[in-house]
Amino acid sequence: MAGSMKEIKLRIRSVESTMQITKAMQLVASSKLRRAKERVEHSRPYFETLYTTLFDIAAADMHFDSPYLAKRDTRRRLYIVIAGDRGLAGGYNNNILKMVEADAAGESYTVLPIGKKAVEFFARRSVPMLTQSFAEAGDLSVSDCFEISRLICKKFIGDEFDEIRLCFTQFVSMLTQTATILPILPFDAPRPKRERQTLMLYEPDSTTVFDSIIPEYLAGVVYGALCESVASEQGARRMAMDAATKNAGEMIEHLNLYYNRARQAAITQEITEIVAGANAES
Repeated sequence: MAGSMKEIKLRIRSVESTMQITKAMQLVASSKLRRAKERVEHSRPYFETLYTTLFDIAAADMHFDSPYLAKRDTRRRLYIVIAGDRGLAGGYNNNILKMVEADAAGESYTVLPIGKKAVEFFARRSVPMLTQSFAEAGDLSVSDCFEISRLICKKFIGDEFDEIRLCFTQFVSMLTQTATILPILPFDAPRPKRERQTLMLYEPDSTTVFDSIIPEYLAGVVYGALCESVASEQGARRMAMDAATKNAGEMIEHLNLYYNRARQAAITQEITEIVAGANAES
């Protein structure tokens, strides 16, 4: 009985240590989440403005043409996949990686992974990777997003890929994060059925302006998706650590109950032995 009580006591201390770790990770995730949410709110207006500008240019002229609008038979597809550098974030990494795998089922494709978990996932499956230069999502900056944008624009214009999709986790709220796949090239803009008047003049011409803005727009989209993914990761980690802390608390309560029962049984056994000994002497 004493051995059983000692094992339960050791188990309680172990769970208490684990609960301290999960609680600390929850507080860290909450702190990082506040900063990540601010980055999301600040990044959204930038590429929304660029998208509106590109949309207006493409929609103003029914004869407008650009290599970034060219729709081809999709034989070579590139996925830009944003995942995390670490685990312990619930289903955050698994959801986006499995969605990419399902979307590309039965097709040959190439990935540009962002985040260590994305690199490890596709390396295990021997999926071709365009580059591993952006393997650490936590270290990516705005300049890195512009480098990614220039790279994918070069590959698309060079006819190396027919379609490019951006895969990230959209931050909806503290409790909701949604895995999303966004086609980014070719640029999807409805073509007008007839000419329409516009007061905007572009120098030297609308096509040159459009082609110059596209890399800026894509860099903004990638940066915005990165901010959304980081916020989603911290939100998912906060929820996962909160659940782990609560589970540890419940486990400690159950272990304390078992310990008290074992202690009560040990006391009862001692009393029984004392009474039995006293009766034997009398």
